[in-house]
Amino acid sequence: MKVTDFYYDLPEELIAQEPVLNRDMSRLMVLHKDSGNIEHKIFKDVKDYLKEGDCLVLNDTRVIPARLYGEKEGTGSKIEFVLLKRINGDVWEVILKPGRKAKVGSRFSFGEGILRAEVIEIVEEGNRLVRFEYDGIFEHILDKVGLMPLPPYITKRLTDKERYQTVYSKNKGSAAAPTAGLHFTRELIQQITEMGVNIVYVTLHVGLGTFRPVKVENITEHHMHSEFYTISEDTCSVINNTREKGKNVIAVGTTSVRVLETVGDSAGKVSPGSGNTNIFIYPGYKFKVVDKIITNFHLPESTLIMLISAFAGKEKVLNAYNEAIKEKYRFFSFGDAMIII
Repeated sequence: MKVTDFYYDLPEELIAQEPVLNRDMSRLMVLHKDSGNIEHKIFKDVKDYLKEGDCLVLNDTRVIPARLYGEKEGTGSKIEFVLLKRINGDVWEVILKPGRKAKVGSRFSFGEGILRAEVIEIVEEGNRLVRFEYDGIFEHILDKVGLMPLPPYITKRLTDKERYQTVYSKNKGSAAAPTAGLHFTRELIQQITEMGVNIVYVTLHVGLGTFRPVKVENITEHHMHSEFYTISEDTCSVINNTREKGKNVIAVGTTSVRVLETVGDSAGKVSPGSGNTNIFIYPGYKFKVVDKIITNFHLPESTLIMLISAFAGKEKVLNAYNEAIKEKYRFFSFGDAMIII
């Protein structure tokens, strides 16, 4: 299976540069995975595709101000850090630009010295492990010196940082938002709850590895970066009860899908736990837990479009994407949504 099998041609003007005024007023494409039929709706209509007794699974991770601009101690040369994930304590895996300035032992300063870092190891893909030094609470320091790490295809400045967070975000640790969740409002969540749909939460801290280009021709040779996840006993109990009763488990976003398929056994029963997952889902994968997916429109040749293609079929997904282009849907992080049923 070649990476080029997942290519589609997207006009640049369809890449959404800012969110719509009201979260739940973005457009919603409904893709029926068995027939390939397509409906065009508004996101708040998503509740029409949920039923009493179903379970909606949301990722409650919160994006941290993970982009840091500073300088190398001794030379003053400029450096950019992007925090990928916390390894333990004050040790983080980071991307550095330019990387050649970051040998083991190199030291860097941010915010006129209120945050400092030393490179302690060079790891895969040229990323670095760094140990941060500071006085006070790390999260408070990060709020002062860090910037929201918007994807490179968003060139317009975001005036309200909360628009790159879901309304239910809670657990800090992501370098990117779980964007399918950006369409939900508190009112819509309340309406869904009142319908008798169970809403549960998992956490997966989204790393930039999720968006890393697939650079190998044969996609099975692609290596996924691992991302930290956690799923509670209560969440697992609700999901397992939903499946036992023959109701649907609806995952909001590919991040929720990856957690559920990581912790599900061959019978589709999920178990609580925390850890790192590097699960890579592409066509041929047999889903164990997830019955429906709410997702955004993803980059060509990305692991995310491969996951969606595994769920609904590559031809049906690419046909739906071409339909979305024809209908001028908005793409990527601040773009429109799709529910696959």
